[in-house]
Amino acid sequence: MPGYLKPYRTYVFRNKDPIIDKTRTLVADANVSYREISDESGVSTTTLYNWFHGKTRRPQFATINAVAMALDHELAFKKLNGKK
Repeated sequence: MPGYLKPYRTYVFRNKDPIIDKTRTLVADANVSYREISDESGVSTTTLYNWFHGKTRRPQFATINAVAMALDHELAFKKLNGKK
């Protein structure tokens, strides 16, 4: 449905990139610690904390991708219908 924004379960998005919320949801669903994610992804626990609780507003794609891959997900580009 065009114009529909899917709300995420973990918190209300305010002044942060929505990918942070999506990543937080993946982390919550995986039920793993920041330390386990850090060990698997190479992204520091401090970075994870700053995404979810700190002042980070726009995380780098490479770090988001590393965490997603550590949680057995992949980021992908999807062509929008009707767009060229």
